[in-house]
Amino acid sequence: MEEYRLVADEVAAEIAAGHLRPGDRLPPQRAFARRRGIANSTASRVYSELARRGLVVGEVGRGTFVRAARPLPGPSLAEPATARIDLELNYPVAPGQSALLSQGLGPLLRPDVLGAALQPLGAAGTPAFREAAAGLLGRAGWEPDPARVLFAGNGRQGIAAAVAALVPPGERLGVEALSYPVVKAIAHRLGVTPVPLAIDGEGLCPDALAAAHRGVPLRAVYLQPTLHNPLGVTMPGTRREQVARTLRKLDVCAIEDGIWAFLDDGAPPPLAALAPDHVILIDSLSKRLAPGLTAGFAVTPAGHTDRVATALRSGAWTASRFALDAAIRWAADGTVAAVAEAKRADAAARRRVAAERLAGFTVRADPHAYFCWWELPEQWRAETFVAAAARRGIAVTPAASFVVGSRSAPNAVRLGLASPPVETLSYALDVLAGLARGTPEDAMDD
Repeated sequence: MEEYRLVADEVAAEIAAGHLRPGDRLPPQRAFARRRGIANSTASRVYSELARRGLVVGEVGRGTFVRAARPLPGPSLAEPATARIDLELNYPVAPGQSALLSQGLGPLLRPDVLGAALQPLGAAGTPAFREAAAGLLGRAGWEPDPARVLFAGNGRQGIAAAVAALVPPGERLGVEALSYPVVKAIAHRLGVTPVPLAIDGEGLCPDALAAAHRGVPLRAVYLQPTLHNPLGVTMPGTRREQVARTLRKLDVCAIEDGIWAFLDDGAPPPLAALAPDHVILIDSLSKRLAPGLTAGFAVTPAGHTDRVATALRSGAWTASRFALDAAIRWAADGTVAAVAEAKRADAAARRRVAAERLAGFTVRADPHAYFCWWELPEQWRAETFVAAAARRGIAVTPAASFVVGSRSAPNAVRLGLASPPVETLSYALDVLAGLARGTPEDAMDD
C-alpha cells in the first residue's frame, strides 16, 4: 500500500479511538511531515486522503480540523439523550406515505407486468415514460417537450452526466459561491474546475456570471434557482429573466437543479422555460417521494440531448425501468401529488418549529424549505460549534462544506430539518440554541 494511505489509516485510527476529537486542529502539513518522518508532498496527500474520507475539513487561513463523526445508517433513534440526531442530511418522509406508495404497486407485481418492468432501459426511456415524465416535471404553466426528457438513476447522476456532457476535463464550470457540496465532488472527479460566482438575496448575480466568462470562458454553469441549498433563496422572476438573457448572450448552457422545487408550488417558472436552448433541468424523485427511490430526470436542449444521453450511458447512470414504471404509475394515480402536498405541509411545520426554537438568532430560511442557514453568534467558530454539537449527539453541517473555491467560509452552519421525528427535532434545536447562547469554554466544561 502507498505510504500516504498507511499514514492516513494511522490518523483515521487515532480519530476513531478518540485520541483526535471533533474540532481538534491538525498541525500544519510541514510540521506533520517532520513528526511522522515523511516528505512534505506525502503529508499533503495524507491530508487530501483524510478530507476525501470525510474525516477532516480545511479552512483557508485557519488550518485543518477533525470533522464530526459520520451519521449512523438508518433513521435517528427515538431517545435523543443518547442518539445521534442527524441534522446534516435531509431525508423527508411524509406521514403515511408508505401506505400510499404500496397501493400503486399492486398492478406492477403481476408476473407479466413485473417481467417487463425488470427489462433494461436506455437513457431515453420509452415514449410513454417521456410523456408521463413531462407532465410530472411541469410547473408554473410550463411543461417540457417529452422528446427532450432523459432518465438518470438519480438527481446526482443527472447532474454528473450534464457536467460531463458540457464541460471537458480541465475546463471551467461556474457555480454559485455557496452551493450543493456534491457538485464540487462531481467536478473534482471529472477533472473540472468549479469557479465561484457571486450570489445575493435574489440568487446568482448575472454580472458575476458575465465577468467570470470574460476572463477565461465558462463551459457551463450550475445553479439552484428555487430553494437554493444551503441558503433557501428562491430567485424571483425578474432575476430569472436577467440570468436567462445573460446565458443567451454568452451562449453558455446552465444546469438547473430543481430537486427541491416541488416544495414551492408558487415559485416562478424554471429557467428552462425562459431559455430552453441554454438550460438542462435536473430533477428527481428521491426528495419528492422516497429517499431510496432512485429515479432522476434531465430535460435537455435539443442540441445537447445526444451528448447528455451518451454521458448517462458511459457513466452507467441510466435509470432502473422498475423505478420509473412505479413512479409513472404513482404519478398517474395521484400518489405523487398527494405525497408532495404532504411534504409541503411537513416542511412548513418543521420550519415553524425551527423559528420558535431559534428565536433571537440570525437564521435565514424560506418558509417552504426543509433546511435553514444559521449565522452563529460571534463567540463561536463554525467548526467548533459543529464539534460541540457532535459531543451532544447532534450532527450539523459547517458553512465550509458549501464554499466553492478558496474563499473563507462564513461563520454559519446549515441545519437539515427533514430527517428526525418532529419531537426529536425540537429537542435537538433546543440543545443547539442553549449551546449557542454560551461559549466554547462553557461547552468544554459540560
